[in-house]
Amino acid sequence: MVSTINKEIESVEDITLLVNTFYDKIRKDDLLGAVFNAIIKDWNPHLEKMVQFWSTLLLYTRTYKGDPLPSHLPLKIEKIHFDRWLFLFDQTIDELFTGEIAANAKKRAFSIARIMKAVKQIKEE
Repeated sequence: MVSTINKEIESVEDITLLVNTFYDKIRKDDLLGAVFNAIIKDWNPHLEKMVQFWSTLLLYTRTYKGDPLPSHLPLKIEKIHFDRWLFLFDQTIDELFTGEIAANAKKRAFSIARIMKAVKQIKEE
């Protein structure tokens, strides 16, 4: 288990810690690891992109350009995958951070999962 830092998310370095810790859990997870590891062969560019994504959402750095939705639509993921992703994300936030931006990160993750689930359901019908 990661030691608790209990500080606010304040910098790109904090976002980097969040992203690296979270995706380390994803890669090792029995359910999600198989999905992500099958698609992502070189994790470094993906992790860099995720740092840009979350920095843009939480710190307004404007370093992320793009739309994550199209790249996730082809994945064979269902409600159980989204639920696990959210569980691991919230767990990582709680282990590392506290405060308003940390709470916002959890709200944003929930919204992202909800939107992706809804779009995937529409596409599959």
